[in-house]
Amino acid sequence: MICRIRTFVVFSAAIFLLPVRIPAQAPASAAKGGAVAKPKAWTVPRLPDGKPELAGFWTNSTQTPLQRPQAFAGREFLTDAEIKDLETPKRDTDAEWKNRKSDAVPTGDRVVGTDPAAVARQVAEYNAGRQGADYNAVYLENGKKVLPNKRTSIITDPKNGMLPPLTPEAKQKFEAGQEYHKNHYHQGPEDLTSIERCITWITSGPPMLPSFYNNNYHILQTSDYVSIVTEMVHDARIIPLDGRPHENIRQWMGDSRGHWEGDTLVVETTNFNGKRGWFGAPQFDGNDLKRPDEKMTVVERFTRTAPGILLYQFTVTDPGIYTQPWSGEIPMTAFEGPVYEYACHEGNYALPLILSGARTEEKEAESKRSR
Repeated sequence: MICRIRTFVVFSAAIFLLPVRIPAQAPASAAKGGAVAKPKAWTVPRLPDGKPELAGFWTNSTQTPLQRPQAFAGREFLTDAEIKDLETPKRDTDAEWKNRKSDAVPTGDRVVGTDPAAVARQVAEYNAGRQGADYNAVYLENGKKVLPNKRTSIITDPKNGMLPPLTPEAKQKFEAGQEYHKNHYHQGPEDLTSIERCITWITSGPPMLPSFYNNNYHILQTSDYVSIVTEMVHDARIIPLDGRPHENIRQWMGDSRGHWEGDTLVVETTNFNGKRGWFGAPQFDGNDLKRPDEKMTVVERFTRTAPGILLYQFTVTDPGIYTQPWSGEIPMTAFEGPVYEYACHEGNYALPLILSGARTEEKEAESKRSR
């Protein structure tokens, strides 16, 4: 079982923890003469330097998918009745969103890994085969609520709510990688994803996208820095705000620099190392799903828009992979905290066991062939 203990994050002298303040609207109160006073208008909480306060605990947990399901094709928003239906307890919303049905057939020239229906079938087949082997459902945190913005997908552009098509070169590389993985299954640690190797997770971003559990963040803020601590694999991204140029060092989460545009914190990230997985692809597939994203640039925007809401918007530009930029938004919601450490490879047993299991399967297959 995965053990999670409280995280104590120590930063340099420039980073210190600020108290979390999540102002709520003041309740209406009776005035003299029986009149009811109007509730006070909410104002953005600010630091002593006047900048909006982003510090606190936030989550992007949601059942809203990254890409728009076929069931909602052509529609950007859900109706209130649909939201009520999707959020009904014990309903199989995962199947509703991801179209895990016999007639969910990929259309057009989309490749497996970027088509939502094809991905859903891979996920369903994987889950069906792993029952009793690893995660029990009790450990999963499938989002119960749709996004507060009522969108049918996290992706807002392209308007169809889908990832843009791959470039011909990227599509060829993707398919070649799948073929390689099929014939070189877990030959070494490099053939496992960065997720399986506990190096990083889709939630750490950028862009910061929700996963099937542990979708929590702790933001710390000073006048000179913002730090985002991710619950999953306890990654920490420290973002300077002092105008310094990007370093020419490639990193798993890239090299982030931030600045303020009015009340919005804008963060630009470059210098990715190109070793992480493709967006929209099942996390359990191996290293064949690397995306060569060294040229990828991600621009994120953080804006306090309401009590307990931090609007997170992003745009991904990667001309070597996608035929156009793509964007999305997630209204993150506040929670009391704290965020605990996720001890991903406790004892470092996982990789040796995965690799030894693969070798055992190879020996068994060879034994059957020789009979």
